[in-house]
Amino acid sequence: MTQPFKIAAIQMVSTPEVEQNLESAARLVGQAAAQGAQLVLLPEYWPILGRHERDKLGHAETDAPGPIQSCMAQLARQHGVWLIGGTLPMVASSADKVLNTSLVFDPQGQRVARYDKIHLFNFSRGEDNFDEARTIEHGSQVATFEAPFGRVGLSVCYDLRFPELYRAMGDCALIVMPAAFTYTTGQAHWELLLRARAIENQCYVLASAQGGLHVNGRRTWGHSMLVDPWGEVVAVLPEGEGLVIGDIDPHRLQYVRESLPALRHRKL
Repeated sequence: MTQPFKIAAIQMVSTPEVEQNLESAARLVGQAAAQGAQLVLLPEYWPILGRHERDKLGHAETDAPGPIQSCMAQLARQHGVWLIGGTLPMVASSADKVLNTSLVFDPQGQRVARYDKIHLFNFSRGEDNFDEARTIEHGSQVATFEAPFGRVGLSVCYDLRFPELYRAMGDCALIVMPAAFTYTTGQAHWELLLRARAIENQCYVLASAQGGLHVNGRRTWGHSMLVDPWGEVVAVLPEGEGLVIGDIDPHRLQYVRESLPALRHRKL
């Protein structure tokens, strides 16, 4: 593919109400498609960010499509876009946990890829206290899929700190990063890590974030952005609901890789 391919990251401030979040996502996906986006990324926890960490257990879906997956399939089909659903809770082997799962639907509304978040966030500083392993079961499989412009690597939030995951994906044209970074860690490291992953893998990185003050009192960092293979920030949305939109330019990708062929120079 030689023509630019328009992609969009949706930023949300998700609530404990699933139906409200589905309506917000539908509106924002529609806006992205109206602006020409052909691939749309939703943030982590987009269908539910509960008052309590266990709230998501009651909304876990199986591989038989529930309301969240059905909404995604319908939106992908309605707008003719590749839709990557940030994360939603899926049934795990343990009854008191869920998998934090990213699903991909093609423009016909067919599910084509699944990634269960591997690295689980644990952070404690002052009032910030998080341990995802209390309610989430970690995944184990690297996941990618083929889009019209090339391979897309799937990752989620805390995965961003583990560069070996991205090496295991192989040659990607795009890496996606749905997230709900805390304000503290986001302010310190979010942009640095996104740009690092883009530079070292010489590919585009599309990051879709939760961005604002949530009903449960949690504040997320936002700053959804598109980063190009040279590590330059193409577009960013600091806070609040909205979207970031830009192009994957195959010529830009090729130029960066030919002028600095670091991927070909790897020895390990």
